[in-house]
Amino acid sequence: MRVPFRKMHGLGNDFVVLDARARPLSLPPEAIRRIGDRHRGVGFDQLVTLESAPDADLFLRFHNSDGSEAGACGNGTRCAAALVLAETGRPRIAIRTLGGMLAAERLPDGTVRVDMGPPRLHWAEVPLAREMDTLHVPLGGFDAACCSMGNPHATLFVPDLGALDIAALGPGLEHDPLFPERANIGFAQILAPDDLRLTVWERGAGLTLACGSGACAAMVNAVRRGLTGRAARIAMPGGDLALEWREADGHVLMAGPVETAFTGEIALG
Repeated sequence: MRVPFRKMHGLGNDFVVLDARARPLSLPPEAIRRIGDRHRGVGFDQLVTLESAPDADLFLRFHNSDGSEAGACGNGTRCAAALVLAETGRPRIAIRTLGGMLAAERLPDGTVRVDMGPPRLHWAEVPLAREMDTLHVPLGGFDAACCSMGNPHATLFVPDLGALDIAALGPGLEHDPLFPERANIGFAQILAPDDLRLTVWERGAGLTLACGSGACAAMVNAVRRGLTGRAARIAMPGGDLALEWREADGHVLMAGPVETAFTGEIALG
C-alpha cells in the first residue's frame, strides 16, 4: 500500500508525517525502521502519525527511527499543529498524545506555540529506577536534573558544550540503569539568565539538531536550579526556540518555526 507523506522539520529536527485520520495505518516496527533509514528510506528523527480523537482535534502518535514509540515530541507536535491549524483555519486546537492533552496556536509572527502542559518532577513520574531527588541525579559522572515532559529527560548543565563529545557520551547515558524506559539526555550551557545553549541526545533517535521536549526540560530544570528566569531563548544546533515555564499554572510554553521540506508517497507493505 502506498500512502502520501509530508517531510517536515522544526529547526532541523525532522519528521515524516502520515495522516491516518480517515484510514488506520499498519505500522510495525520494521516498517518504521525502513522509512526512517536515511539511505534506503525517507529518513527522520521521529515518525508522526495523525489519528482521530473523540475528545480533541486529533491524536498524535510518535515513533523513533529505531521503531520504538515515544510519548511526546515537542517539535513534531508543532509541525502537526501547523498542518491542522492551516487546514481548519482555527486559531487554536487541542491535541491528544500519550503524554497528555496539549494545546497549540499560531502566533502573529507565523511561529507555532504549543502548551506542553506541566512537567512531572517526581522520581516515579520520570521514571527513575529508584527513589531520589530529581533535581540532583548522579549520572555518569554528571549531576543531572531529571523530569518528564511526557517522555523522560535528564539535563546536564556544563560549562562548555564545545568541550564534550556528546555522540560518544549519549548512548551510555540514554541506557543508564537509572532509566527503566531509557531517557533523552540534554547537555545545556547557561549563557545568561534568559539564554541557554542546548544539544540533545534523543532516546531512540540519537544526536539531533533540535529537540522540543528536551528544550522544555532544560527550561524547567534550569529554573529549578536557580540558573535562569522563567523565560528564555534556547539555542540548539538547528536554531532557536522561545520557552516559558509559566508561573500561573506551571505549564511549559514552547514556540518556534516549522517548515515543510517536501511531500511524496511511500510504500508501507
